[in-house]
Amino acid sequence: MTPPITFVGRFAQMRWLARFWVRALVFGSATLLFGVLAIVPERHMASTSLTPTDPESLGLSGALGQLGAFNNVFGAQSVFGNQAAVEIAMRVGKSVFVRDTVISELRLNERMKLGSRLALHRKLKSAVEIRSLRGGIITISMSNYDGDLARDIVGAYARGMQFRLGQINKKRIAYKREILLDLVSDASTRLAKAQLTYDSYRLRNKFVDPRSSISAVGGQIPALEGAIKAKEVQLAAARKLYTDDNVATRQVLAELVALQGQLAQAKATTTGQDDSVGKLVDVSSQLFKLERDLTMAKVLYDSYTRYLQGTTVEDLTSSASIRVLEAPYIETARQFYLPALAAAAAFFLLWMAIEFYRLRPPIGEFSSRREEHD
Repeated sequence: MTPPITFVGRFAQMRWLARFWVRALVFGSATLLFGVLAIVPERHMASTSLTPTDPESLGLSGALGQLGAFNNVFGAQSVFGNQAAVEIAMRVGKSVFVRDTVISELRLNERMKLGSRLALHRKLKSAVEIRSLRGGIITISMSNYDGDLARDIVGAYARGMQFRLGQINKKRIAYKREILLDLVSDASTRLAKAQLTYDSYRLRNKFVDPRSSISAVGGQIPALEGAIKAKEVQLAAARKLYTDDNVATRQVLAELVALQGQLAQAKATTTGQDDSVGKLVDVSSQLFKLERDLTMAKVLYDSYTRYLQGTTVEDLTSSASIRVLEAPYIETARQFYLPALAAAAAFFLLWMAIEFYRLRPPIGEFSSRREEHD
Protein backbone atom coordinates (compact mmCIF):
# COMPACT_ATOMS: atom_id res chain seq x y z
CA MET A 1 0.00 0.00 0.00
CA THR A 2 1.38 3.36 -1.04
CA PRO A 3 1.71 5.87 1.86
CA PRO A 4 0.05 9.29 1.34
CA ILE A 5 2.23 12.00 -0.10
CA THR A 6 2.88 14.94 2.17
CA PHE A 7 2.96 18.59 1.12
CA VAL A 8 6.76 18.69 1.32
CA GLY A 9 6.93 15.32 -0.42
CA ARG A 10 5.11 16.66 -3.47
CA PHE A 11 7.82 19.28 -3.94
CA ALA A 12 10.63 16.82 -3.18
CA GLN A 13 9.42 14.37 -5.85
CA MET A 14 9.11 16.92 -8.64
CA ARG A 15 11.47 15.93 -11.44
CA TRP A 16 12.67 19.45 -12.12
CA LEU A 17 13.68 19.75 -8.44
CA ALA A 18 15.57 16.50 -8.39
CA ARG A 19 18.99 18.20 -8.59
CA PHE A 20 20.37 20.22 -5.69
CA TRP A 21 21.66 23.11 -7.78
CA VAL A 22 18.16 23.60 -9.25
CA ARG A 23 16.63 23.65 -5.76
CA ALA A 24 19.32 26.00 -4.53
CA LEU A 25 18.76 28.28 -7.50
CA VAL A 26 14.97 28.36 -7.12
CA PHE A 27 14.59 28.57 -3.36
CA GLY A 28 17.82 30.44 -2.71
CA SER A 29 16.95 33.08 -5.29
CA ALA A 30 13.40 33.47 -3.91
CA THR A 31 14.73 33.72 -0.35
CA LEU A 32 17.34 36.27 -1.37
CA LEU A 33 14.86 38.27 -3.46
CA PHE A 34 12.27 38.58 -0.71
CA GLY A 35 15.01 39.18 1.85
CA VAL A 36 16.25 42.13 -0.18
CA LEU A 37 12.70 43.42 -0.66
CA ALA A 38 12.26 43.34 3.12
CA ILE A 39 15.12 45.83 3.43
CA VAL A 40 15.21 47.74 0.15
CA PRO A 41 13.78 50.26 -0.40
CA GLU A 42 14.32 51.39 3.15
CA ARG A 43 11.17 51.91 5.21
CA HIS A 44 10.87 54.53 7.93
CA MET A 45 8.74 54.36 11.07
CA ALA A 46 7.37 57.74 12.21
CA SER A 47 5.90 57.99 15.70
CA THR A 48 4.49 60.44 18.19
CA SER A 49 3.00 60.01 21.65
CA LEU A 50 0.22 61.86 23.42
CA THR A 51 -1.70 61.70 26.67
CA PRO A 52 -5.08 63.08 27.76
CA THR A 53 -4.52 66.15 29.91
CA ASP A 54 -5.16 65.98 33.65
CA PRO A 55 -6.32 69.39 34.95
CA GLU A 56 -3.89 69.04 37.86
CA SER A 57 -1.01 68.98 35.39
CA LEU A 58 -2.10 72.42 34.16
CA GLY A 59 -1.98 73.85 37.68
CA LEU A 60 -5.61 74.96 37.38
CA SER A 61 -7.39 72.26 39.37
CA GLY A 62 -7.66 74.45 42.49
CA ALA A 63 -9.06 77.43 40.61
CA LEU A 64 -11.44 75.28 38.60
CA GLY A 65 -12.62 73.50 41.73
CA GLN A 66 -13.29 76.76 43.57
CA LEU A 67 -15.26 78.04 40.61
CA GLY A 68 -17.27 74.85 40.39
CA ALA A 69 -15.87 73.90 37.01
CA PHE A 70 -15.52 70.25 37.95
CA ASN A 71 -18.25 68.14 39.44
CA ASN A 72 -19.52 64.57 39.38
CA VAL A 73 -22.12 65.30 36.75
CA PHE A 74 -19.45 65.85 34.11
CA GLY A 75 -17.23 62.95 35.06
CA ALA A 76 -15.52 64.00 38.30
CA GLN A 77 -12.84 65.29 36.07
CA SER A 78 -10.36 64.20 35.22
CA VAL A 79 -12.76 63.80 32.37
CA PHE A 80 -9.51 63.48 30.49
CA GLY A 81 -6.76 61.47 32.08
CA ASN A 82 -8.65 58.33 33.06
CA GLN A 83 -9.20 55.16 31.06
CA ALA A 84 -12.44 56.44 29.56
CA ALA A 85 -10.62 59.52 28.31
CA VAL A 86 -7.96 57.37 26.63
CA GLU A 87 -10.62 55.32 24.87
CA ILE A 88 -12.44 58.47 23.76
CA ALA A 89 -9.20 59.97 22.43
CA MET A 90 -8.41 56.77 20.50
CA ARG A 91 -11.90 56.63 19.04
CA VAL A 92 -11.57 60.25 17.94
CA GLY A 93 -8.14 59.51 16.44
CA LYS A 94 -9.59 56.69 14.33
CA SER A 95 -12.57 58.75 13.18
CA VAL A 96 -13.32 59.87 9.64
CA PHE A 97 -13.18 63.50 10.79
CA VAL A 98 -9.51 63.24 11.79
CA ARG A 99 -8.61 61.47 8.55
CA ASP A 100 -10.40 64.19 6.59
CA THR A 101 -8.46 66.81 8.54
CA VAL A 102 -5.15 65.07 7.78
CA ILE A 103 -5.95 64.72 4.09
CA SER A 104 -6.94 68.37 3.75
CA GLU A 105 -4.08 69.75 5.84
CA LEU A 106 -1.31 67.83 4.04
CA ARG A 107 -2.97 67.77 0.59
CA LEU A 108 -2.42 64.03 0.42
CA ASN A 109 -4.31 63.74 -2.83
CA GLU A 110 -1.35 65.56 -4.41
CA ARG A 111 1.44 63.94 -2.36
CA MET A 112 0.26 60.31 -2.40
CA LYS A 113 -1.53 60.34 -5.78
CA LEU A 114 -3.97 57.57 -4.92
CA GLY A 115 -6.76 59.06 -6.97
CA SER A 116 -9.95 59.22 -4.96
CA ARG A 117 -10.47 60.52 -1.44
CA LEU A 118 -11.91 57.13 -0.47
CA ALA A 119 -8.62 55.47 -1.44
CA LEU A 120 -6.76 57.94 0.78
CA HIS A 121 -9.07 57.10 3.69
CA ARG A 122 -8.46 53.38 3.20
CA LYS A 123 -4.70 53.92 2.99
CA LEU A 124 -4.58 55.96 6.19
CA LYS A 125 -6.86 53.55 8.04
CA SER A 126 -4.58 50.61 7.23
CA ALA A 127 -1.21 52.37 7.45
CA VAL A 128 -1.60 54.50 10.60
CA GLU A 129 -1.61 52.60 13.87
CA ILE A 130 -3.03 54.16 17.06
CA ARG A 131 -2.36 52.26 20.28
CA SER A 132 -2.75 52.87 24.00
CA LEU A 133 0.04 52.08 26.46
CA ARG A 134 0.18 51.95 30.21
CA GLY A 135 -0.20 55.20 32.08
CA GLY A 136 -2.76 56.62 29.66
CA ILE A 137 -0.22 57.16 26.87
CA ILE A 138 -1.39 57.02 23.25
CA THR A 139 1.05 56.38 20.39
CA ILE A 140 0.49 57.14 16.71
CA SER A 141 2.85 55.44 14.26
CA MET A 142 3.15 54.89 10.52
CA SER A 143 5.64 52.97 8.39
CA ASN A 144 6.38 54.29 4.91
CA TYR A 145 9.16 54.56 2.36
CA ASP A 146 8.92 58.35 2.56
CA GLY A 147 9.99 59.24 6.10
CA ASP A 148 9.05 62.91 5.78
CA LEU A 149 5.55 62.02 4.62
CA ALA A 150 5.07 59.54 7.48
CA ARG A 151 6.27 62.10 10.02
CA ASP A 152 3.95 64.76 8.58
CA ILE A 153 1.00 62.36 8.72
CA VAL A 154 1.45 61.33 12.37
CA GLY A 155 1.93 64.99 13.31
CA ALA A 156 -1.28 65.91 11.48
CA TYR A 157 -3.06 63.08 13.27
CA ALA A 158 -1.97 64.51 16.64
CA ARG A 159 -3.15 67.99 15.70
CA GLY A 160 -6.41 66.63 14.33
CA MET A 161 -7.09 64.77 17.58
CA GLN A 162 -6.37 67.90 19.62
CA PHE A 163 -8.65 70.00 17.42
CA ARG A 164 -11.53 67.50 17.47
CA LEU A 165 -11.35 66.93 21.23
CA GLY A 166 -11.27 70.71 21.70
CA GLN A 167 -14.45 70.98 19.61
CA ILE A 168 -16.15 68.31 21.72
CA ASN A 169 -15.11 70.11 24.89
CA LYS A 170 -16.39 73.46 23.62
CA LYS A 171 -19.77 71.97 22.75
CA ARG A 172 -20.03 70.39 26.19
CA ILE A 173 -19.08 73.66 27.89
CA ALA A 174 -21.53 75.64 25.72
CA TYR A 175 -24.34 73.25 26.67
CA LYS A 176 -23.36 73.51 30.33
CA ARG A 177 -23.23 77.33 30.11
CA GLU A 178 -26.67 77.44 28.50
CA ILE A 179 -28.15 75.40 31.36
CA LEU A 180 -26.37 77.52 33.96
CA LEU A 181 -27.60 80.75 32.37
CA ASP A 182 -31.17 79.52 32.72
CA LEU A 183 -30.53 78.48 36.31
CA VAL A 184 -28.91 81.82 37.15
CA SER A 185 -31.84 83.69 35.59
CA ASP A 186 -34.37 81.67 37.61
CA ALA A 187 -32.30 82.04 40.78
CA SER A 188 -32.01 85.80 40.23
CA THR A 189 -35.79 86.13 39.86
CA ARG A 190 -36.33 84.01 42.94
CA LEU A 191 -33.82 86.08 44.93
CA ALA A 192 -35.48 89.35 43.90
CA LYS A 193 -38.91 88.07 44.94
CA ALA A 194 -37.60 86.76 48.27
CA GLN A 195 -35.81 90.04 48.98
CA LEU A 196 -38.92 92.10 48.14
CA THR A 197 -41.17 89.95 50.36
CA TYR A 198 -38.69 90.11 53.22
CA ASP A 199 -38.27 93.91 52.99
CA SER A 200 -42.03 94.47 52.69
CA TYR A 201 -42.65 92.42 55.81
CA ARG A 202 -40.01 94.40 57.71
CA LEU A 203 -41.55 97.72 56.64
CA ARG A 204 -45.03 96.56 57.50
CA ASN A 205 -43.97 95.53 61.01
CA LYS A 206 -41.54 98.44 61.42
CA PHE A 207 -38.45 96.26 61.93
CA VAL A 208 -35.23 98.06 61.08
CA ASP A 209 -33.16 95.25 62.52
CA PRO A 210 -35.57 92.32 62.94
CA ARG A 211 -33.57 90.35 65.46
CA SER A 212 -32.77 93.30 67.71
CA SER A 213 -36.39 94.46 67.55
CA ILE A 214 -37.65 91.01 68.52
CA SER A 215 -35.09 90.85 71.31
CA ALA A 216 -36.24 94.27 72.57
CA VAL A 217 -39.90 93.20 72.60
CA GLY A 218 -38.98 89.93 74.29
CA GLY A 219 -37.00 91.82 76.97
CA GLN A 220 -40.01 93.93 78.01
CA ILE A 221 -41.53 91.19 80.16
CA PRO A 222 -38.53 90.78 82.54
CA ALA A 223 -38.26 94.59 82.74
CA LEU A 224 -41.94 94.95 83.62
CA GLU A 225 -41.72 92.19 86.22
CA GLY A 226 -38.73 93.93 87.82
CA ALA A 227 -40.53 97.27 87.83
CA ILE A 228 -43.63 95.69 89.43
CA LYS A 229 -41.56 94.16 92.20
CA ALA A 230 -39.92 97.54 92.86
CA LYS A 231 -43.35 99.25 93.00
CA GLU A 232 -44.66 96.57 95.37
CA VAL A 233 -41.76 97.27 97.72
CA GLN A 234 -42.37 101.00 97.39
CA LEU A 235 -46.13 100.49 98.08
CA ALA A 236 -45.42 98.42 101.18
CA ALA A 237 -43.12 101.15 102.50
CA ALA A 238 -45.71 103.88 101.77
CA ARG A 239 -48.43 101.99 103.62
CA LYS A 240 -46.27 101.87 106.71
CA LEU A 241 -46.12 105.64 106.72
CA TYR A 242 -49.45 106.63 105.16
CA THR A 243 -52.97 105.33 104.79
CA ASP A 244 -54.36 104.08 101.44
CA ASP A 245 -56.17 107.41 101.01
CA ASN A 246 -52.92 109.29 101.10
CA VAL A 247 -51.86 110.90 97.80
CA ALA A 248 -48.39 109.26 97.85
CA THR A 249 -49.85 105.83 98.50
CA ARG A 250 -52.49 106.24 95.84
CA GLN A 251 -49.88 107.38 93.29
CA VAL A 252 -47.69 104.32 93.92
CA LEU A 253 -50.73 102.07 93.76
CA ALA A 254 -51.82 103.59 90.43
CA GLU A 255 -48.36 103.09 88.96
CA LEU A 256 -48.39 99.47 90.14
CA VAL A 257 -51.75 98.82 88.51
CA ALA A 258 -50.53 100.36 85.27
CA LEU A 259 -47.43 98.19 85.26
CA GLN A 260 -49.46 95.07 85.96
CA GLY A 261 -51.73 95.95 83.04
CA GLN A 262 -48.74 96.33 80.74
CA LEU A 263 -47.36 92.98 81.92
CA ALA A 264 -50.66 91.24 81.31
CA GLN A 265 -50.80 92.74 77.82
CA ALA A 266 -47.20 91.65 77.12
CA LYS A 267 -47.94 88.08 78.27
CA ALA A 268 -51.08 87.78 76.20
CA THR A 269 -50.99 84.84 73.72
CA THR A 270 -53.41 86.35 71.25
CA THR A 271 -51.96 87.87 68.06
CA GLY A 272 -54.30 90.86 68.05
CA GLN A 273 -52.46 92.87 70.70
CA ASP A 274 -49.25 94.72 69.89
CA ASP A 275 -46.13 94.02 71.97
CA SER A 276 -47.58 90.72 73.23
CA VAL A 277 -45.99 87.27 73.35
CA GLY A 278 -48.51 85.95 70.83
CA LYS A 279 -47.83 88.81 68.45
CA LEU A 280 -44.10 88.39 68.95
CA VAL A 281 -44.20 84.64 68.20
CA ASP A 282 -46.36 85.16 65.12
CA VAL A 283 -44.18 87.95 63.75
CA SER A 284 -40.88 86.22 64.48
CA SER A 285 -42.01 82.89 62.98
CA GLN A 286 -43.06 84.53 59.73
CA LEU A 287 -39.93 86.67 59.69
CA PHE A 288 -37.61 83.69 60.19
CA LYS A 289 -39.41 81.79 57.41
CA LEU A 290 -38.92 84.70 55.01
CA GLU A 291 -35.30 84.97 56.14
CA ARG A 292 -34.71 81.27 55.40
CA ASP A 293 -36.24 81.66 51.94
CA LEU A 294 -34.03 84.68 51.29
CA THR A 295 -30.90 82.85 52.46
CA MET A 296 -31.70 79.83 50.25
CA ALA A 297 -32.28 82.08 47.26
CA LYS A 298 -28.92 83.80 47.87
CA VAL A 299 -27.10 80.46 48.20
CA LEU A 300 -28.58 79.15 44.95
CA TYR A 301 -27.79 82.36 43.10
CA ASP A 302 -24.20 82.47 44.38
CA SER A 303 -23.63 78.78 43.58
CA TYR A 304 -24.99 78.99 40.04
CA THR A 305 -23.04 82.20 39.43
CA ARG A 306 -19.82 80.55 40.61
CA TYR A 307 -20.42 77.56 38.34
CA LEU A 308 -21.10 79.92 35.44
CA GLN A 309 -17.80 81.68 36.09
CA GLY A 310 -16.13 78.27 36.09
CA THR A 311 -17.27 77.61 32.52
CA THR A 312 -15.18 80.61 31.43
CA VAL A 313 -12.03 78.99 32.82
CA GLU A 314 -13.06 75.64 31.32
CA ASP A 315 -13.49 77.32 27.96
CA LEU A 316 -9.93 78.65 28.17
CA THR A 317 -8.57 75.13 28.83
CA SER A 318 -10.85 73.26 26.41
CA SER A 319 -8.23 73.16 23.67
CA ALA A 320 -5.69 71.62 26.07
CA SER A 321 -7.63 68.37 26.38
CA ILE A 322 -4.71 66.32 25.05
CA ARG A 323 -0.98 66.91 25.39
CA VAL A 324 1.79 65.88 22.99
CA LEU A 325 4.57 64.11 24.88
CA GLU A 326 6.90 63.54 21.92
CA ALA A 327 6.95 65.55 18.73
CA PRO A 328 6.75 63.43 15.54
CA TYR A 329 10.06 61.68 14.93
CA ILE A 330 11.64 58.92 12.82
CA GLU A 331 12.59 55.71 14.63
CA THR A 332 16.35 55.07 14.49
CA ALA A 333 15.97 51.26 14.31
CA ARG A 334 15.94 49.79 10.80
CA GLN A 335 12.47 48.85 9.64
CA PHE A 336 11.68 45.67 7.70
CA TYR A 337 8.82 45.00 5.30
CA LEU A 338 7.24 42.16 7.21
CA PRO A 339 5.29 40.50 4.34
CA ALA A 340 8.50 40.21 2.26
CA LEU A 341 10.43 39.02 5.33
CA ALA A 342 7.76 36.40 6.01
CA ALA A 343 7.89 35.23 2.38
CA ALA A 344 11.69 34.93 2.55
CA ALA A 345 11.45 32.88 5.74
CA ALA A 346 8.74 30.67 4.19
CA PHE A 347 10.83 29.89 1.08
CA PHE A 348 13.92 29.17 3.16
CA LEU A 349 12.06 26.86 5.56
CA LEU A 350 10.41 25.05 2.63
CA TRP A 351 13.84 24.56 1.05
CA MET A 352 15.27 23.18 4.28
CA ALA A 353 12.26 20.89 4.71
CA ILE A 354 12.70 19.52 1.16
CA GLU A 355 16.39 18.88 1.76
CA PHE A 356 15.67 17.08 5.04
CA TYR A 357 12.89 15.10 3.34
CA ARG A 358 15.22 13.95 0.57
CA LEU A 359 17.94 13.02 3.05
CA ARG A 360 15.55 10.96 5.18
CA PRO A 361 12.44 10.16 3.16
CA PRO A 362 9.63 8.03 4.62
CA ILE A 363 10.37 4.31 4.32
CA GLY A 364 9.43 2.93 0.93
CA GLU A 365 8.11 6.15 -0.52
CA PHE A 366 10.64 6.70 -3.29
CA SER A 367 10.92 2.97 -4.06
CA SER A 368 7.14 2.58 -4.25
CA ARG A 369 6.92 5.51 -6.62
CA ARG A 370 9.59 4.04 -8.84
CA GLU A 371 7.79 0.67 -8.92
CA GLU A 372 4.53 2.33 -9.91
CA HIS A 373 6.34 4.26 -12.60
CA ASP A 374 7.92 1.08 -13.95
